[in-house]
Amino acid sequence: METKRNKFGNWLRNSITARMLVVGFLLLVLLIPLEYVQSLINERALRQAEVVQEINEKWGNEVVLSGPILKVPYKTYKEERIFIQETKTYQTVTETIVKTAYLLPDDLLIDAEANSKKEPLKRGMYESVVYTAAMDISGNFPAIDLSASNITPEDILWDKVSVLIKTSNLKGIKNTMEVSIGLDRLEMAPKFSQDYLNTLESVAITEEIAKSSEAIPFNFSMKVNGSARLQFIPIGKETKVAMKSNWPSPSFNGEYLPMDGSREISEDGFKAQWEVYQINRQFEQVFLGSLPNLTGFAFGVNLIIPVDEYAKSQRTAKYGFMVIGLTLLVFLLIQLVSKLYIHPFQYVMIGLALVMFYTLLISISEHSSFLKAYLIAAVSVLGLITIYSRAILKGFKFPLLVCTSLASLYGFIYVIIQLENYALLVGSIGLFVILAIIMFASRKIDWGNES
Repeated sequence: METKRNKFGNWLRNSITARMLVVGFLLLVLLIPLEYVQSLINERALRQAEVVQEINEKWGNEVVLSGPILKVPYKTYKEERIFIQETKTYQTVTETIVKTAYLLPDDLLIDAEANSKKEPLKRGMYESVVYTAAMDISGNFPAIDLSASNITPEDILWDKVSVLIKTSNLKGIKNTMEVSIGLDRLEMAPKFSQDYLNTLESVAITEEIAKSSEAIPFNFSMKVNGSARLQFIPIGKETKVAMKSNWPSPSFNGEYLPMDGSREISEDGFKAQWEVYQINRQFEQVFLGSLPNLTGFAFGVNLIIPVDEYAKSQRTAKYGFMVIGLTLLVFLLIQLVSKLYIHPFQYVMIGLALVMFYTLLISISEHSSFLKAYLIAAVSVLGLITIYSRAILKGFKFPLLVCTSLASLYGFIYVIIQLENYALLVGSIGLFVILAIIMFASRKIDWGNES
C-alpha cells in the first residue's frame, strides 16, 4: 500500500500530464470565488442605480417636454332608431357626443439653458447629475380649421378651446406656469384624469382668439429641476431647439442629432441646435379623439458622469479567467523548466491572491478614481505574488519573470478597458502575442517525459 502511495505521489510530482491536470482543476475551482466577485460588482452597481434614482426623485426626474397643444372640443351626432311602444312606430333620435381634436403648432421654437450644479448631488459615496433648466418656448398655432376632418365650424365648441402642455416631470417645475396665446395670458394647472397624466391644461381661451382666421401666436417660460436627461418632442411642423449648458460631458441622443456644425463642447459646457421638420417624422398635425404617445420621437441630451467605475470594474472582471489562467500557466512552465516542485496549495494561494485584485479594485474605486484604485490593487497583488514566488521558486530569476509577466498583463488589460472602438482589435493582437510567447517559451520542454 505504501509503495502504491509513493508511486502515485511521485507521479503527481514528476508527470507533466498530472501537473497540468492539477493546475487545470485548480483553475476551475478558482472560478467559484471569481464568480462571487463578479456578483459583488453587479450588486454594488445595482445599489448605485437605486441610490441615484432616489436622489433624482427628490430633486426632479428626467424631463421630456411636449407642447403646447391646442385642445378643441367638437360635437358629433349619432342617430338611432327606437321603437315607441305606445304608437307602435319607430322614431329617429339624435344623440350629441362631444369629442376632442388636438392641433399641433406650425412653428415651435425652444431656447433652453440647462445648468447643472457645480458638483453632482451625493448620498454617501454615490452621486447623480442634476440640473435646473430655464426654457423659453414660442411659436404659432394655425387657425383652427377642422373641415378636412368633416367637422364644421358650427360644431366646434369655441368657448372650451384650451391649451395643453405635457411633461414627464411635473414635480420639478419651479415657476407658475402661464401661457400667452394671442392677447390672452392663461394660467396652467394639472388635470386629474387618466387621459391627461403629466399634463397641464389652461382655462379656455377667448372665443375671439379661437375663431381667428390668422395664425395664433403663443409663448411661455418654464423653469424645471431635472436629472440626467432633457428631451423634446418635435410637435411643430418646424421645430427648432437651441440648448446650452455648463455641463462638459453631454451625450446627444434620441431620434434626431444636433445640426452639423452646431455642436460646441468644452470644459465650460456645450451648445447645440436642432431643426426637425414634419417631413422628418411620421405623425400628422391633427389628432382626433386622443393623443398618441409620441415619446419615441423625442430628442435631446443626457448629462452624464463620464467615468462609471462599476462598468469599468465589470469589464476588468471579465478578464479574470484569462489573468488567473495565464499566471498559473507561467508558474507551471517555470515548474517544468526548473524542475522545482510547486504544491497545489501554493497554486491555490496564488490564484486567491489574483482574485483579491478585483475585490481591492471595486472597494477602492468606490472612494477614489479608477486609475488610482487599479494601480493600488495591481501593485499590492503584484508585490504579494512576487514575494511569495521568491519563497517557493528560490533565487530572483523566476520571481522577476513572474513580476514582469503579471505587470505586463495588468497593463495590457487596463489599456483594453480604456478603449471603445479598438478594444477587440487590441485584445486580439495582444492575445496573439501572448500565445506566441508561450509557444516560444515551451518549445524546449520534453512533453513526452512522464517520469
